[in-house]
Amino acid sequence: MRLREFVPDDSKDDLDDGLDYFEDDLESDEEKAPAKATEPNCDMFFIKEETIKKVSAGAIAEWSFSVSSKASSATLSFSVEPGRDDAPEWEISLADASSEVWNSAVPAESVEISVPKEFVLRAECPSGVRYGDSVRITLKAQSGSYSDSLSFEAVAKQSIMILKTQIDQEKSVADTLSAKAHLGEKDVYAILSPQGLRGYVFVEGMNTERLLEKTRDIKKARKFIEGEASIADIEPYLTPTSPVVGIVEGDIVELVNGPFKGEKARVQKIDQVKEEITVELIEAMVPIPVTVKGDSVRVIEKEK
Repeated sequence: MRLREFVPDDSKDDLDDGLDYFEDDLESDEEKAPAKATEPNCDMFFIKEETIKKVSAGAIAEWSFSVSSKASSATLSFSVEPGRDDAPEWEISLADASSEVWNSAVPAESVEISVPKEFVLRAECPSGVRYGDSVRITLKAQSGSYSDSLSFEAVAKQSIMILKTQIDQEKSVADTLSAKAHLGEKDVYAILSPQGLRGYVFVEGMNTERLLEKTRDIKKARKFIEGEASIADIEPYLTPTSPVVGIVEGDIVELVNGPFKGEKARVQKIDQVKEEITVELIEAMVPIPVTVKGDSVRVIEKEK
């Protein structure tokens, strides 16, 4: 509007006519222009769990999800990318409630599915994996002008296995396995032989097949218990307890080491701070108090 103040009076009519024409032309162009296309709804995948999961060798990671569309069918295409080129091959499969839809062992670029439908995606971790090996699976759904994609990732983690041993040979087995752990592929990360747990050793490793191989010729080792242990299973053994816990005055104990090994004695006094106990030998001719470490005795009879 301020432009008109600088225009001579005899030119105002021409300018008004030009502006009116320009405005009409803009309105005409707006009428001719096609309406802006709206973006189609791309939310075809629905999942309520984490898409990245950790899985140990020989185990299977699973994801449940559903696919839906305004149409009655859709095309699913697959992409499987290992974390490293020379990694063992993961077996990937997709199934609905009634049958298997797709399997990486017999790969197909795409499959036709009816929707809506629920599916389960499975990734089986090979036994020969190394720490940090992974696989990424990307699914793409296409239904007419609608499309969506969803990626899943499975990452290999170490296993905590339980090795059964001959009773009272736990430390011997742990020491032998520790020496062998440094030979060849280094895939044994930790060995735990808890005090008080007889006949079992915890072994943390990556490749279950190599763990079996390394324990095969250890004479006092028996076999691995089927399945694996969790951190919660070994937590009680990670915090050392005092050897005098559970011992009370009046208990009958047997000395398991030292000069009086094999002798029976009665507990007279307990020092919780020093973790020592004072006992009196039962069969001694002269009752002499003897102070020993708490782990030097074994309770054979509780005080009544």
